[in-house]
Amino acid sequence: MGNLNKQNERLLSIDALRGFDMLMIIFADSFFANLHQASQTNVSGFLATQFEHPEWLGFHFYDIIMPLFLFLVGVVIPFSLQRRTNEIDNKLKLYPHIIKRFIILFILGWVVQGNLLYLDINEFKIFSNTLQAIAVGYLFACIFYIHLSKINRYIAFATCLIIYILLLELAPVPGIGISELLPDKNIAIYIDRLVFGRFDDGYQYTWLLSGLGFTATTLSGLFTGEILKSNLSPKKTALHIFLLGLAFITIGLFLNIFHFSIKKLWNSTFVLLSSGICMLLFNIFYLVIDVKGYVKWSLPLKIIGVNAITAYVLSHVINFSDLSKDIFFGFEQYFGAYYNAFLTFSGFCIIYLLLWYMNKNKTYIKI
Repeated sequence: MGNLNKQNERLLSIDALRGFDMLMIIFADSFFANLHQASQTNVSGFLATQFEHPEWLGFHFYDIIMPLFLFLVGVVIPFSLQRRTNEIDNKLKLYPHIIKRFIILFILGWVVQGNLLYLDINEFKIFSNTLQAIAVGYLFACIFYIHLSKINRYIAFATCLIIYILLLELAPVPGIGISELLPDKNIAIYIDRLVFGRFDDGYQYTWLLSGLGFTATTLSGLFTGEILKSNLSPKKTALHIFLLGLAFITIGLFLNIFHFSIKKLWNSTFVLLSSGICMLLFNIFYLVIDVKGYVKWSLPLKIIGVNAITAYVLSHVINFSDLSKDIFFGFEQYFGAYYNAFLTFSGFCIIYLLLWYMNKNKTYIKI
């Protein structure tokens, strides 16, 4: 989502972590599911479970992938907006670019998961995709960055979380009673179905009120970006990010005692836990790559990360595993039960070669 510089040096950890995130989305989930289907071992079962979302309660590794996407968008905001602010004489001139990015992301969300390509109004979903969550989080995080002081941005973050908790715990739901943290009994799902009608997502995921959570998650990345942009030494920068992430996780664990973390609602407890984990994960990449200088191992991830939106859209619009099947159909006799896992891997190799070629030719599709 743009270039990031600190003292004229690109923070490679941003692209590498974004690439890691995309690797989990476009490869790891399907691969481990197919691997477990073939092997049926305890280890493969554990990995497959960690790469799927819990039915309702609980927290799996895969739950961190979507928040990490929003978090990384937020990390870049202080750098990109300040640069643009320095080039203009009126902050309102920032809005055309921000709104343009919001609209493009929302439309791409329709293409990827809103079933726009069906060309059938009965298949259309208004709000149902990660890119659209990013669009909402990005829009409001930018507004807060432009118009609020640093302390007021933290207050806005806390306000989003508190309002969402109160709504999910205390708001009346017509025909049901007081909102509960249960499927079909919470105010968030009621509002989605009321507003979107037959164009609702159709699942237990919620989107409109969850915008409070999307915004807070993106703000957590923005806070991290502000720490990176400060004049602290690299070690102090890492320490500040670590402590903030630890504080978020601690508060999240406390809230989880009475306000359970639920990814499908993107509720406040989930925001704090996932944002804290994102900060700690980013800190590892930052320390290893940018501070210690261990760069070479991260270059394959960087190739994915610099064209993350391209990778995400292509992987959802084109079934690369099916494409791989057309190419490697003769290998089924050798792989047997592991053939589907092989197709997932070879399909990923195809999309990776496309991204490698784009990177080699310095072709970067940005929004």
